[in-house]
Amino acid sequence: MDTTQSVVERSAIKKVAYRLVPFVALMFFINFLDRTAISFAGPNGMNQDLGLSAAQFGFASGVFFIGYILLEVPSNLALHKFGARRWLARIMVSWGIVSLLFTWVSSVEQLYVLRFILGVAEAGFFPGAILFLSLWVPARHRSKILALFYLAQPLTTVIGAPLAGFLIQQEGLFGLEGWRVMYLGVSIPAIIVGIIAWFYLVDSPAKAKWLNQDEKTWLTNALETEKKETSASNKHVSVRTVFSNGRVWVLSVIYFGFIYGLYALAFFLPTIIAGFEGLYGTKFDVFQKGLITAIPYVPAAFALYFWSKDATKRGVKTWHIALPALIGGLSIPLALFAGSPAATIAVITITAMSIFAALPNFWTVPTQFLTGAAAAAGIALINTVGNLAGFSAGFVTGWLKDWTGSYTVPMFVVGGFMLLSAVLMVVLSRTGKVSEGVPAEALDPKGAGHHAEP
Repeated sequence: MDTTQSVVERSAIKKVAYRLVPFVALMFFINFLDRTAISFAGPNGMNQDLGLSAAQFGFASGVFFIGYILLEVPSNLALHKFGARRWLARIMVSWGIVSLLFTWVSSVEQLYVLRFILGVAEAGFFPGAILFLSLWVPARHRSKILALFYLAQPLTTVIGAPLAGFLIQQEGLFGLEGWRVMYLGVSIPAIIVGIIAWFYLVDSPAKAKWLNQDEKTWLTNALETEKKETSASNKHVSVRTVFSNGRVWVLSVIYFGFIYGLYALAFFLPTIIAGFEGLYGTKFDVFQKGLITAIPYVPAAFALYFWSKDATKRGVKTWHIALPALIGGLSIPLALFAGSPAATIAVITITAMSIFAALPNFWTVPTQFLTGAAAAAGIALINTVGNLAGFSAGFVTGWLKDWTGSYTVPMFVVGGFMLLSAVLMVVLSRTGKVSEGVPAEALDPKGAGHHAEP
């Protein structure tokens, strides 16, 4: 690569990072806030007003993923056919409208139905966003781009939890209970940003007016070359064979473990914090509880960024994914024996850091051997199986809590699934089913001669 091409490459990637990633991350921020809004509403009036048990709350949290799963693969194939700009905007406006209806839910049955429909409306957004960003940058830059995108998820709780607490405190606004005000406040941005996305997003580098001709040419050629090389070495991996591909299914199970841990924390952490009063005699108002909920996700955002930065430098290695899974799996049960609110949050922070350190690096693996429509189907299938954990984590955690009277057994189950993810990632690597990544610096003149060892 000559110096001129290197300058063009850096400029192109920088523009993609600045022009697309923050906006798609904002969409993801709103997406995750809307789907987890129930975790803030539950312990702050909704459970009492609708008469929900822990199991019913867990089922309501998890039934979202049934609707989501049913349309996940078809939605992502539609995105591949119609283009990301139109499809992601359509998804966002649809879920915003459904989310708005939670403001007036009046029974547990209505809650179940709306959560199911919300899942249907959101189906395809996350894998679609992953696929969209993957179509804009070559593989060697993908870990960095996906890490910047994934920062939206922990920041959703860092910003969203205090925001939800603030909205819930607006009891009586428009004659609504606080948790209903919260639903109103978090749903309207989805509709507005979805409309903006229709005009803002661009389907490919060739159509981007904010890239100069050299940048368009470099990105288009680099992506096309990579696509041909991946297709040539994986000719047998098509949309039809994705569903019988062993690598895809093992990656699906690995992702299941991560998502089980993610949503067990997302749905039940506010409830666990609310339980501090009974366990330790603490007194926190709704806004303070929101701030406490946000604490684990601040270090998690830093862990995500710097761990992925190291992965970009070295190339994504197996241990970039397996080691965080191991630490997360061992740490989450320890929270049960912490003995104080501060110690409990400290241990949960380690778990959150582990989950978010692993996720963006995990998503660089499927596109090592999937391209085109097969990539759309494969990413969607992995996300679909993973999101079965979204249902399982909510329902099983609530059911086990009701059955055993504590969160001890549920948290050991969370740890077990994360440990399984760590083991499977190592096994997949040992059997040669995934390749170690090439560091970005190794393909840059300044980094020549500094290839990292696998």
